[in-house]
Amino acid sequence: MPLQTKVPQGDILSIDIGGTNIKACLLSPKGKLLTDFKKTPTPKNSTPEAILKGIKKLTADFKSFEKISIGFPGYVKNGIVQTAPNLAENKWVNVDLAQQVSNLFGKPVRLINDADQQGLGIVSGKGFEIVFTLGTGFGTSLLFDGELLPHLELSHLPVNKTDDYDDFIGDRGFHKVGKKEWNKRLQYIIEIYKTVFNYDKLYIGGGNSNEINFNLDKNIKLVSNKDGIKGGAKLWLAKEKYHVHTTYPQKK
Repeated sequence: MPLQTKVPQGDILSIDIGGTNIKACLLSPKGKLLTDFKKTPTPKNSTPEAILKGIKKLTADFKSFEKISIGFPGYVKNGIVQTAPNLAENKWVNVDLAQQVSNLFGKPVRLINDADQQGLGIVSGKGFEIVFTLGTGFGTSLLFDGELLPHLELSHLPVNKTDDYDDFIGDRGFHKVGKKEWNKRLQYIIEIYKTVFNYDKLYIGGGNSNEINFNLDKNIKLVSNKDGIKGGAKLWLAKEKYHVHTTYPQKK
């Protein structure tokens, strides 16, 4: 059984698992960057075992922290990974990644979707705000007055008869149709979101956000990964609700 203890108040090891890279840094409880970002390529055979090994190697020099935040590229519920469309196929169903990492370091862990963790660090905290991450796939995060709403894998909604949002606007789509057509696709998706969600503000980040070549509405803002850096700290300020769940190390 996990050892339930009071959550410590010290520094945070923040990890971002992506389809291309795994990144990590240390944050203060208020989200101040205490170390440079370190990163390593995501293993080609990105099984749970390979990802855990990559995290251990990447963070070997990070010694002084009391809790861990992890952003993961898939659907996570109560610390259990249910899907990981851009990692090893059919290897990420019901994987207790939060428990494995917690046991590895002997520290409490909060594990959520990577776009959700980014969103916590990016948004203003006023009204209904949405975050897009345009990278290997298409990530989304929904927040109201700064509080995470239940995560929805909107990237897997169909756009047409053959493509979902991941295929349509992620890396596969970009390389398939090229920059000009990809920008038209993004404009199309933004119009859908404006109509369906009527958001107060939309933030767009991820590596491919650098390829945007059209004028954005006043309530749309481009952001970088560094803008979302506080998300790893804000995750530990969030109430345990919806997908925010604390996993403690198990007794040995």
